[in-house]
Amino acid sequence: MLATEIFNLHCQQCPRLSDFLTQVREKYPTYHALPVAPFGDKNAALLIVGLAPGMHGANATGRPFTGDYAGLLLYQALYEFGYSNQPTSVAANDGLRLKNARITNAVKCLPPQNKPTGEEIAQCNPFLAAELTTLPKQAVILALGTIAHQAVLKAYQLKITSAKFAHNAVHTLPDGRYLVDSYHTSRYNVQTKRLTKAMFAEVFVQINALLAV
Repeated sequence: MLATEIFNLHCQQCPRLSDFLTQVREKYPTYHALPVAPFGDKNAALLIVGLAPGMHGANATGRPFTGDYAGLLLYQALYEFGYSNQPTSVAANDGLRLKNARITNAVKCLPPQNKPTGEEIAQCNPFLAAELTTLPKQAVILALGTIAHQAVLKAYQLKITSAKFAHNAVHTLPDGRYLVDSYHTSRYNVQTKRLTKAMFAEVFVQINALLAV
């Protein structure tokens, strides 16, 4: 696949994911159950990269981190730091708008058990690579979790060992953009306090400082 488009609603390049989505549509006929498009400002200086759509979140609503637990902390932070017009995201038609921020995923389709294979991550990576080319020169890329972090490196054709994932770490990319890491805003991470609201706020303080340079 050539890195010429950032999204394809009808992509079926991964047989396992395509078959799984067919099963999900049969079980939940009202769900989106298709690849989930990036959401937000087309000219954003902040690109947030998640892992993949959640079963009853983005896979259901058709919008990243919308309608599931992982979106609670993320959208609250986006609102509090000036990137959103409202602090919650419950449905694709709820009126939420992002300002100078966009959300995407390393894998655009719902994977079984929320675990994409390495092959599926690689297959979807050209979409992310194409999306990264649309960012302004001084953009910040926020990777939520190790897989998103590694997907960004792969999209830049960098070795996985070139930048180690660590919460609130900042890495300068070859084109001068910044890659900022955070633990994922998953239910598990938040409920176990691996990621707290204060910790996530520190990440956005860092991001705002980088974008202000």
